[in-house]
Amino acid sequence: MTDTFETALSARVAAMADACTRCGKCVEVCPVTGPGGVDAEPRAVIAGVIDILRTGDGPDASRKWASACVAANEAPAMRRRGVENFRNLSQGVNVLARLQLDEATLDRLAQTGKKLTERPDEAPDFVFYTGCNVLKTPHIALLALDIMDAIGVTYQVLGGPSHCCGIVQMRTGDVATSGRFAESTMDKLARSKSGQVVSWCPSCHVQFTETTLPTIEKTRGARPFEMTPFMLFLRGNLDRLRPFLRRRVDMRVALHRHPGIKGVVEAAEDILRAVPGVELIDLKQPAVGLMSNYFRALPAYRRELQKNELDAAERAGIDALVAVYHADHRELCAHERDYPFRIVNMLEIVGDSMGLHHDDHFKRLKMLQDVDAIAADCQDLIAQHGLDPATTRAAVPRRSFPRIARR
Repeated sequence: MTDTFETALSARVAAMADACTRCGKCVEVCPVTGPGGVDAEPRAVIAGVIDILRTGDGPDASRKWASACVAANEAPAMRRRGVENFRNLSQGVNVLARLQLDEATLDRLAQTGKKLTERPDEAPDFVFYTGCNVLKTPHIALLALDIMDAIGVTYQVLGGPSHCCGIVQMRTGDVATSGRFAESTMDKLARSKSGQVVSWCPSCHVQFTETTLPTIEKTRGARPFEMTPFMLFLRGNLDRLRPFLRRRVDMRVALHRHPGIKGVVEAAEDILRAVPGVELIDLKQPAVGLMSNYFRALPAYRRELQKNELDAAERAGIDALVAVYHADHRELCAHERDYPFRIVNMLEIVGDSMGLHHDDHFKRLKMLQDVDAIAADCQDLIAQHGLDPATTRAAVPRRSFPRIARR
């Protein structure tokens, strides 16, 4: 086969455009249509989107609808924007992980290059692909490893900026660079002796399963592996997990929901219900998108969704608002100082029942809301890792939106 990644992806886009019936139902049900200011007839909007896909041009309403999810970029700036975004991502991940972890723990997450914790003489059950951004909240990734250790599965950890999925470049429209990053990482993931990959990050999962793997199948004739989201993997091993859920966790909790990957929310609910003492409360709030940070183009809408959920959680009298993914935890966790309930990741609750714990240093640092205080708090680790002070100050968690006023 002679197709390049770009030509194969273009062919897939063309095939999807041809298959679209232009009924407009996707525009009708899309939760960002109204907040994005799109008031044109749905069938006209989707017809315009097809025109954009085919020719690069289309009506304003269609451009506005597409840009409500992904901020628009002018073509000349695409590559530069992608390089800049990836540099910022890499810096943020590397610095924030090192503000929280010592060298040995970083190595456990495969972030030192030393591979001291790997066992090359053993074939693991699968590769555990962390992605990049969960390393900013490493207690979540570490709890995932602890849980897998407890139930007796073996794995090889891959992730971080050196194993990029290509989503950052794809968002800026730089398909060529995105394809190179994705193929490089895919080939590393495919070296697993088991041929199975369990993914943590939903962005990476979608990038691989909806873009990279189907495109590679066209260029190479086969997929090197299939991916399973961690929550679906864990629910699939619920019978192995149950005997380790020994401690009661008497809490009324509400799950922060995103329906972007089929079955993940339902799997998270099943896992939480398996924890003795947990009562799951439905706040009856809309579940929108893949993660909270996917609404960068609609900050007012994101703020409205979050405020409504936090207020509903307070009215419900819950003990904790529980997120599945790392980005939602980063977005929400600092609001714990303003509301009468905890904000935690669901693996913290599972870990509590299993006797497993890792401190949530990210939440503690973000709640300080002061660069100098954070730098002082982390001075030992800054020195241990030889971090540059200016780079460190640029990467520390700051308030990403104004404090939400309670009703």
